[in-house]
Amino acid sequence: MEWIKRLNNAVNYIEEHLASEIDYEALGRIACCSSYHFQRMFGYMAGIPLSEYIRRRKMSRAAADLQKGENKIIDIALKYGYDSPTAFNRAFQSIHGLPPSQAKTGGVTLKSFPPISFQITIKGAEQMDYRIETKEAFRIIGINAPLDKDIEKNFEAVPLLWQKAAMDGTIPRLVTMMNSKPMGILGVSACPEGLENWRYYIAAASTLPADGFEEYTVPAATWAIFSGQGTGQSIQELERRIVSEWLPTSGYEYANAPDVEVYLDPDPKNTKYEVWIPVAEKQ
Repeated sequence: MEWIKRLNNAVNYIEEHLASEIDYEALGRIACCSSYHFQRMFGYMAGIPLSEYIRRRKMSRAAADLQKGENKIIDIALKYGYDSPTAFNRAFQSIHGLPPSQAKTGGVTLKSFPPISFQITIKGAEQMDYRIETKEAFRIIGINAPLDKDIEKNFEAVPLLWQKAAMDGTIPRLVTMMNSKPMGILGVSACPEGLENWRYYIAAASTLPADGFEEYTVPAATWAIFSGQGTGQSIQELERRIVSEWLPTSGYEYANAPDVEVYLDPDPKNTKYEVWIPVAEKQ
């Protein structure tokens, strides 16, 4: 399938640039989506964050280079993008369990992580309920925080933002200002072109004055909307299934618009929610 072919083309790009700069924006272009959406797809499909995969591949190559004994450790560190010998030593030990100097001596056990290759696999027949809706642009107000280029770091930052919003009265305030659809507390990942503009919003759709909140307009787009119920972990599991099971065979691909989570019931132990994935029909 074209979608799987694009992912494998992106992996080929990584292999070709392990000893140079790996441009996350270029990976998104190869996969015909934003770099943010590419990282999400890669992580869910591969079962490993993109940044960790790249690190493992670089350290696999570095180990092979060290055992050849032709280059100094500092030269190999620079080759794989580590300006500091300390940083290279730390990365190497985290993968192989020993310092680079020992890898040069021979007779030691090292780890090798081969390149990933994606393919379609048939999984269980558990149903996924969804609907496709095209919506006009809508304005949201709320709080936001920057999203990191490495989306794994955001798995720590975003929950802290939610915790802050719950403790300082932000969420109750947003509930009182909510007056337009979608009706619910929203988690919006706004990731336009340019990493410096990535933001995560906790917000509500509203036409009222911002009153100290930040505002953002979610652009008009078509979304695949999935419903769920449970905890934060169940939301992540639903998102994983959307990307790894539904999207590859749906006839759609990621579009350039925000991901949206709509929390219909704020009970953190058993919330009702919707996950909106921006989509476009495959050409």
